[in-house]
Amino acid sequence: MAIWLTENSKIIVQGMTGSEGTKHTRRMLAAGARVVGGVNARKAGIVHEGLPVFGTVKEAVEQTGADVSVVFVPPAATKAAVKEAIDAEIPLCVVITEGVPVHDTTEFWAYAVAKGGKTRIIGPNCPGIASPGASNAGIIPADITTPGRVGLVSKSGTLTYQLMYELRDIGFSTCVGIGGDPVIGTTHIDALQAFQDDPNTDAIVMIGEIGGDAEERAAAYIEEHVTKPVVAYVAGFTAPEGKTMGHAGAIVSGSSGTAQAKKEALEKVGVRVGRTPSETARLMREVMRSS
Repeated sequence: MAIWLTENSKIIVQGMTGSEGTKHTRRMLAAGARVVGGVNARKAGIVHEGLPVFGTVKEAVEQTGADVSVVFVPPAATKAAVKEAIDAEIPLCVVITEGVPVHDTTEFWAYAVAKGGKTRIIGPNCPGIASPGASNAGIIPADITTPGRVGLVSKSGTLTYQLMYELRDIGFSTCVGIGGDPVIGTTHIDALQAFQDDPNTDAIVMIGEIGGDAEERAAAYIEEHVTKPVVAYVAGFTAPEGKTMGHAGAIVSGSSGTAQAKKEALEKVGVRVGRTPSETARLMREVMRSS
């Protein structure tokens, strides 16, 4: 069992015929994901990587029953692509594209809400979502971990991979890379709620980073709503103040958004916080041994 992405999920790839779309479609297929087609209005009707290419998301959904879309289109085209997925009422839209203007993200997120919230958006600027042994939607490596009973939600792509690898002996139900932009579709809190409700997830790893107050808000949510053990890591303990680090959302102003402030907020509600990814993995091992 997993959250949002299962072995039965049918995936389409918007931008499948481009170089990145092609490469990662092959990887998803190799991982056992049920990719059922692609979308490119200019190449509709062709077969690419053994899969049909449709002119619109709506057409793809109608003909394949797809319930997940992965978006590999350039930043300037992302807003239109996501809106098209929302109009088709696809339940899950995973936006991999980096460099999407924040205004565009705000617009398509508001559009999803206005349309009744039928489409969950993950991203943009994210590695996607993987349920090991079941399915893989995005760019998360499929061979670095195993199926298990730990849920993972992370702002950082590379740290997602590192924790997956370090805890490969324990394994994961689902790993969700939510992205590090200032505005994103799915938040830490959304994933925490889903993992709390998932009977096949026993514990949760949460990876945050400097900037914003998402981790502090997640801490408040954990205190009120999460009964499963949570272990966390916050990237950026050595980051200089006022300098954007890596992600567009990772900027510290005064004491707001620092790794230390986030660590304190999380520990205050009983979350164990590692100072390195390896320490975080060790803490999760201790949690799983004692449960």
